[in-house]
Amino acid sequence: MNDEAQRLSDQIKKATADFDGRPPIEKWHPELSGDMDLRISREGSWIFKGNPIKREAIVRLFATILRREEGGHYYLVTPVEKWRISVEDAPLLAHGLEVMGEDKSQVITLTLNTGETVIVGDTHPLHMGHYPNSDEPRPVVDVLHGVEARLTTAAYYDLAALAVESADEAANDAKNGCLGVWSNGVFFKLAENS
Repeated sequence: MNDEAQRLSDQIKKATADFDGRPPIEKWHPELSGDMDLRISREGSWIFKGNPIKREAIVRLFATILRREEGGHYYLVTPVEKWRISVEDAPLLAHGLEVMGEDKSQVITLTLNTGETVIVGDTHPLHMGHYPNSDEPRPVVDVLHGVEARLTTAAYYDLAALAVESADEAANDAKNGCLGVWSNGVFFKLAENS
């Protein structure tokens, strides 16, 4: 790791020494320091100055200070620095899916590529979209600070296997219903019925 990345890593460790879990980046508002040559690929690789960051601990650490702001730009934020980075798709990946319970009582937990887990529900809602000019599905879950995690293909297939039909209560007509999943008492639409 070069000096710039090491300096940022040291700042993060110092700023987060007194906190359990994620640092309070919502309280940090330094001026923009500039653009960092850090790109997160669609496949979830963090690439610094053209080289993949191989130490998972550094990726996990950087993910804790990542936020998306108005305009859709992503930043790494410390108490004294704020660096804009490039993200090709969603910055995090959800690769593991676990289910407890069933029907409306089921709870879906996703494991992220940072090792964190999120429970799909009001706090971490699931959104179903598509890539521009494509029918390719783009399932994502909100994580924190505007950051999303995209479900990997395997996790998406596991999610699709849980899909149930829910009639549109307003129309009270199964024809107008949709396919989706329940998690933590909330129904998340995956697709319209055809």
